[in-house]
Amino acid sequence: MSKTTQAPKALRGVGNFIDDRFHLAKTGEKNLRKVFPNHWSFMLGEIALYSFIILLVTGVFLTLWFKPSMAEIVYDGSYERLQGVPMSEAYASTLFIDFDVRGGFLVRQIHHWAALIFLASLVVHMLRVFFTGAFRKPREINWLIGVGIFSIAIVEGLFGYSLPDDLPSGMGVRILQGVILSLPLVGTYISMFLFGGEFPGEEIITRLYMLHILLLPALLLALIVAHFMILWHQKHTQYPGIGHTDKTVVGTPMFPAFAVKAGGFFFFTFAVTAGLSAFVQVNPIHLFGPFTPTSITSGLQPDWYMGFLEGSLRIFPNTLDFDIFGYAVPVAVLIPGLGVMGLLFGALGAWPFIEQWITGDKRAHNVADRPRNAPVRTGLGVAGITAYGILWLAGSNDILSETFSINLYLTTYIFRVLIIVGPVVGFIITKRICLGLQRRDRETLEHGYESGVIQQLPSGEFIEVHRESSDETVEILSSKPTITSTALDETVDEKGVESPQARKGMGKLRRRLALWYTRDNVTVSDVQAHSGHHLHHSHSAEESDKEPAH
Repeated sequence: MSKTTQAPKALRGVGNFIDDRFHLAKTGEKNLRKVFPNHWSFMLGEIALYSFIILLVTGVFLTLWFKPSMAEIVYDGSYERLQGVPMSEAYASTLFIDFDVRGGFLVRQIHHWAALIFLASLVVHMLRVFFTGAFRKPREINWLIGVGIFSIAIVEGLFGYSLPDDLPSGMGVRILQGVILSLPLVGTYISMFLFGGEFPGEEIITRLYMLHILLLPALLLALIVAHFMILWHQKHTQYPGIGHTDKTVVGTPMFPAFAVKAGGFFFFTFAVTAGLSAFVQVNPIHLFGPFTPTSITSGLQPDWYMGFLEGSLRIFPNTLDFDIFGYAVPVAVLIPGLGVMGLLFGALGAWPFIEQWITGDKRAHNVADRPRNAPVRTGLGVAGITAYGILWLAGSNDILSETFSINLYLTTYIFRVLIIVGPVVGFIITKRICLGLQRRDRETLEHGYESGVIQQLPSGEFIEVHRESSDETVEILSSKPTITSTALDETVDEKGVESPQARKGMGKLRRRLALWYTRDNVTVSDVQAHSGHHLHHSHSAEESDKEPAH
């Protein structure tokens, strides 16, 4: 058996050839030693990346047969139920992919499922970043890039969903045109430009197709590359633990361990996507039939990521619409159709800078927060999720009405109340839970954990034995940051004169927000680990157990 550890001669030759010209050996060695955190939640972004790769590969396959044309033809393909039915070439070519291309139906299903998983993993990944404060300095720009990827991905999904020109997709395009028309002054011009005339026209599928396969994927690819380059330079955040500091990253080296894990995870992601595509049918366009402007349907729902916009359109009252010089301003479409999306992405993009302004914290953070340790931020996140969920449910109010035999208008009124009350209640409950968990952490740090063992003291008193927490737990609990704000610093000098900034309106607003953001937080800075009386009682009880009986 050979004991040599050298690479094969041919491989060494290729390596030396490349290194002599590009001097990549040292750079490659340095990057291959880069470490990645081991926590599972850091793989959520990888799911989004792998889903995007699957989208690109399956999308190329579909472009070989899809015809982005609205020219009307009479179908004579393999699907007998639609033979002889007039339809667009786009719809007919999609049927051809489903029923005449070997494996075409499965690939189209994989493409659609990958889009759903791509957006779902993006959302979950962004929630992880938000709740742990991983967007803080120096990662604000990468957070903004993530928000950009999320917003473009929604538009990309909407355009892809519209391409088959089946009945649901055509209705989605009609809603899109209605939202565009609601724009004051420019709405009609944008609509005429995009549709090439009156709705539906003969150009919209061709134009959406070009945007779907060229412009938007190129933007997504560029942003994803920029996201990873910045991530590679700044490194991952990490959760609190022994040896985890803002200057030291602990984890698995890129090569070979993380590379093997990431490669295996890609195939796992593909297997799940393919399995769902094989056994759970999504968007069966052959059952819906081709779109015609005179056809309507009910009970259909858009893809999940568009559900909140559908819901906001359904519950927003139309009593606020008004006219200006005879021109209608349909607020009931403009605000829920564009305002809600602008509010969502605007709030996501602005929050890192708002939080930094409130707290005055401009330090670099490489150790992530535990969500309970930032209760206001966590509460706001849950309030946003609650609002999103309520709008998402409101998008299916017709189905809820039919399923539970509730008056349709009553469901609308209920959702109008819930969208106001729900986020407030969600915020309050979440903040109280976070503060409760903070108090429990402080107690665990001071007294150790409850062992569940009850002992009787010589005095007759019964106590529960507490044990000392592990070093890892002590490190995690004691590393809780103290949330404060520079706005709460003394603003009055020794002569009792208030600083000019504190007298201004923005200064007063910032101080009030700082009080709201830092109020009620539980500090552990004054706690020494395992110094509580429970442990002393436990030790006393254990020592008394060892004493001989009198």
